[in-house]
Formats: sequence, C-alpha cells, structure tokens
Amino acid sequence: MTPQEARELIERALAQVAPESDLTALAPDADFRDALELDSLDFLSFVEALSDASGYRIEEDDYPALTSVAEGADFLAARTGAG
Repeated sequence: MTPQEARELIERALAQVAPESDLTALAPDADFRDALELDSLDFLSFVEALSDASGYRIEEDDYPALTSVAEGADFLAARTGAG
C-alpha cells in the first residue's frame, strides 16, 4: 500500500467516525484527535474501521503513530508494504 492509498483509508475511517467533520480542512500534520474532538471511544472506532479497511491488525502500541493523517499514512504504508 502506498502512502496515498493509506491516507485515503485513514480519511474514510475518520469519515465513518466523524461524518459531520470537514476532512478537507484538516491539515495532514494536524493531530486529528484534537482537531475532530474524538474521544477515546471514537478513536477506538476509528482504529477498528482502519484495521478492517487495511487488513492490518492495529495494536495498542501502534496508536502513537496515528496522531495525524500524514504520520498514520506513513506508518500504515510501512507496515503493509509500500507499493
């Protein structure tokens, strides 16, 4: 998976958890948990949606890599094999 494909998966997962949010206004390096005001349950729902969409099991130790869309995309691409 390329970083661009990973970014698209992250944005789709975020849209599932925060459908009312304007993701186009979200800076790629912004902490999306703060920007979208995601609580812990929202974040866990996001992780589950992202894990399902990517086919990669995201562990709790991986959560710090999911602070922004850009960091999350780089992390996911590296874990799934950038193509």
